[in-house]
Amino acid sequence: MHVKPEQLEQHLKQGMRSCYLVTGAEPLIVQECADAIRRAARAAGCVDRERFDSSDKESWHNLVQSASAMSLFADRKLIEIQVENGKPGTEGSKALQEYLSIDSDDILLIVAGKIDKQSQRAKWYTALDQGGTVVTVWPIHPRDLPSWIQQRLNQRGMKCDRDAITMLAERVEGNLLAAAQEIEKLSLLANDTHITTDTVSQSVGNSARYNAFNMVDTALAGDARGALRALRGLKAEGSAAPAILWPVSKELRLLIDASSAVKKGTPPGAALDRLGVWRSRLNLMQQALGRHTPESLDQCLRLNFAADGSAKGFMPGDCWDYLESLVVAIASGAKSEMARRRV
Repeated sequence: MHVKPEQLEQHLKQGMRSCYLVTGAEPLIVQECADAIRRAARAAGCVDRERFDSSDKESWHNLVQSASAMSLFADRKLIEIQVENGKPGTEGSKALQEYLSIDSDDILLIVAGKIDKQSQRAKWYTALDQGGTVVTVWPIHPRDLPSWIQQRLNQRGMKCDRDAITMLAERVEGNLLAAAQEIEKLSLLANDTHITTDTVSQSVGNSARYNAFNMVDTALAGDARGALRALRGLKAEGSAAPAILWPVSKELRLLIDASSAVKKGTPPGAALDRLGVWRSRLNLMQQALGRHTPESLDQCLRLNFAADGSAKGFMPGDCWDYLESLVVAIASGAKSEMARRRV
């Protein structure tokens, strides 16, 4: 039978099955599901834990022997097999089918990588699906990450503002392990159980990995020197230019869209609000918008395109040089465009 990761804890409370397969491409959730099964197995009386490596053909033989050689007085055990590529191979397939045909009190846990559709039609998989439990872990889509973070915080008895969750989700997108670590850090560092954008900025921003966001905010605030210093610091720490370019590009697109709306008669605050800018960032973005003209934003867009093209190798020049010019242009606003024209 198939069980979703979020259903596993409740499923385990209903009693242990003889075998489990945890598979997927999201290491954090795969690990947490496997840990949940291990805890339940210990509670069910599995005193010993025996592990096999699927890359060793002898392990498959030992698996069958272990199940066949049960003593009347032997302790119940948890048997684990790690199948990194999701394919046990011919030897493994035969061994698993044979193991599943043996009446054993032991519990088998297979932790595997992503299993493709062809392997899901294999005899070992269908036999395990019929006789045990399959937990398939799918990657968390970016649109689902905020709700995943919310649920994680709720489990720790913490409340979080919507803007704070959005901020955290954007800063850990694509890295679920980092998301879990940041949530743990928030639960330790927060003075109370209520998390705000200030809490996230102060704690998550302490990591060098996320200084890029602080650097962008510094530029938006008009501090060209501070933003340039932060950018050079990121470069010295070994940060990848494309990773820094992403948040810069995101805020630049917001400014350009807001500027276009303002040109059509929409008030700046209303334009930014309609674009989904958090209330806590409205003043910052409105100040940046006020420093710029459509011409200065066009100049920023050209620099952004040049930085992106240089990073990807289809345009000449050094991406970091373009990034420095872009950050200064965002911070300076129309003054940068006027200075360029005087040169």
